[in-house]
Amino acid sequence: MALRPATRSITLPMRIWDGSTRFFHWSLLALVAVSYSSILLANGPNALLWMRVHVASGETMLGMLIFRIIWGVVGSDTSRFSSFLKSPISGLWHLAHIARREPDLAIGHNPAGGWMVVIMLGLLTVQDVTGLFANDDGSTEGPLAKFASRALSDTLSRMHGTVFRVLIGAIVLHVCAIAAYAVLKRQNLVRPMITGKKRLPAATKAPRIGGPLRTFVVWLVAAGTAVLVSWL
Repeated sequence: MALRPATRSITLPMRIWDGSTRFFHWSLLALVAVSYSSILLANGPNALLWMRVHVASGETMLGMLIFRIIWGVVGSDTSRFSSFLKSPISGLWHLAHIARREPDLAIGHNPAGGWMVVIMLGLLTVQDVTGLFANDDGSTEGPLAKFASRALSDTLSRMHGTVFRVLIGAIVLHVCAIAAYAVLKRQNLVRPMITGKKRLPAATKAPRIGGPLRTFVVWLVAAGTAVLVSWL
């Protein structure tokens, strides 16, 4: 009896990323671009205007980061830190096999990607918080600078600039990693973050997605906190 070739496992599109997580991801990218470009433009005409844009971008980013940190605890399964933050050894083991071509079966972030998320969130948080207390040796200062001594504000201003350079390096590394996964493993990590869906084996258990009420409450707390800080 002739043997029939093995059939490929059936895969189906599955929702793995909620809308808020995807909105956070792409909005944060836009805010980093605005923050960087506004600082460059502040060296030319209309410096005060561009510094105001820079401060507004930072205040908006604060609300986004507060949302993501809270959502990382109470949000959708794939957005929770507990679901994707594995041991550093797991992350290194995953990177050691980056050249191995294999299907992408990760429900959410893989072990290496999870650590990159935490590192990026940490850098962005430090960058944003130092900016709240920073000054530009001119007419612009962060909304919380008045609560710090001039010496402390100057120190945090220097840290603000240094951390930003480290952040840019991390972003470049992140983009290179995405490109490496596309070329070496034939895995598209960008599409799921746009559509929210990934094709996975039919037997895969779908992750729980945060409901609209929970999402609204977390956004309300995050936005309210950012507005309160900007008004202090």
